[in-house]
Amino acid sequence: MVFQERTYAVLIVSAAEKFISTTMTLLPMTDYYPVDTAKSVGAARRALLERSYDIVIVNAPLPDDFGMQLAIDVCNDSAAGALLLVKSELYDDVYARVVEFGVLTLSKPTSQSVMTQSLRTLCAMRERMRRAEEKQASVEEKIEEIRLINHAKWLLIQCLSMTEADAHRYIEKQAMDTRRSKRAVAENIIKTYD
Repeated sequence: MVFQERTYAVLIVSAAEKFISTTMTLLPMTDYYPVDTAKSVGAARRALLERSYDIVIVNAPLPDDFGMQLAIDVCNDSAAGALLLVKSELYDDVYARVVEFGVLTLSKPTSQSVMTQSLRTLCAMRERMRRAEEKQASVEEKIEEIRLINHAKWLLIQCLSMTEADAHRYIEKQAMDTRRSKRAVAENIIKTYD
């Protein structure tokens, strides 16, 4: 992969050691780190509780479950991408069941180039999710700031008998005069009058 400042945390879920070792060769530390392994769905679920991953690779079937629900849960409950590998005769049926949840499915056996392309696709999907998370956090911060400012305005209206327009101007002027954000001014008003 081209030099990048970010690495992707990977969880490989497979009972087959050969699959794990082969997949590890496709995951250079410069791009994928850390890379953890689990040999069952139960072990994978415990690993997912301990840390967050960017990519989860599930080699089905697993000793305690097929693995399809694990891949679905990864996509539903986190921002991680899930790659589910299934026997070619099961591919169409499994694909039809998991595609609506965003699970990327490959039939086995598969080539290293297809695996590499799939991993890169999951990295691209993860970056898209990361940007969406950042936008959502930004929107949530703005909503919280608006709530604080409105609360401060209400206190000014209630305690100092200001109109809403006067309270709004007061907060803006205080922010300008003291070179602080409107949020900081609102928090100070709330501390003072609440």
